[in-house]
Amino acid sequence: MGAEGSGRAHTRAGRGGQKELRWFAGDGIKDSNREGPLATDYLLKTEPSEYAFADLVKDGETEWDGVSNPTAVKNLREMKPGARLIIYETGDVRSAVGTATVVSVDVKDPKKPVVKIKAGKALARPVSLDEIKKNKLFADSPLVRIGRLSVVPLTPAQYKVIFGGA
Repeated sequence: MGAEGSGRAHTRAGRGGQKELRWFAGDGIKDSNREGPLATDYLLKTEPSEYAFADLVKDGETEWDGVSNPTAVKNLREMKPGARLIIYETGDVRSAVGTATVVSVDVKDPKKPVVKIKAGKALARPVSLDEIKKNKLFADSPLVRIGRLSVVPLTPAQYKVIFGGA
């Protein structure tokens, strides 16, 4: 994993053949026309037998913990209060099922950031991993490329697809 704030530039053909300059900083994407990372939304994976979305709704708020993958920990550190979250249940469910919001992020211990989240609402209908994989917006997403990653950055367009039911 590179140093925080480091990144690399990448030029690619956009719509209509125009070139787009995009900055890749870790898993977040920066675009030359916007300030800050585009990945201000995240998907959090949870095993429903351990802590389901229904548990989050019942609790109202919780601290998201138990994350050890270095990339997932980095994604937690980069979260900001107010960030929108999609809750994805793994195991037999394998679907995005609800929403939440980041309340606070404590990075005193960068290896174990403490992220407090607040429950949102259940999605109108669960959005399966198969549906997500079929959408071209997710072709390069860590959600489909790195199946074991438990904290996945989403672009606003990806969030909208999942929130709207693919």
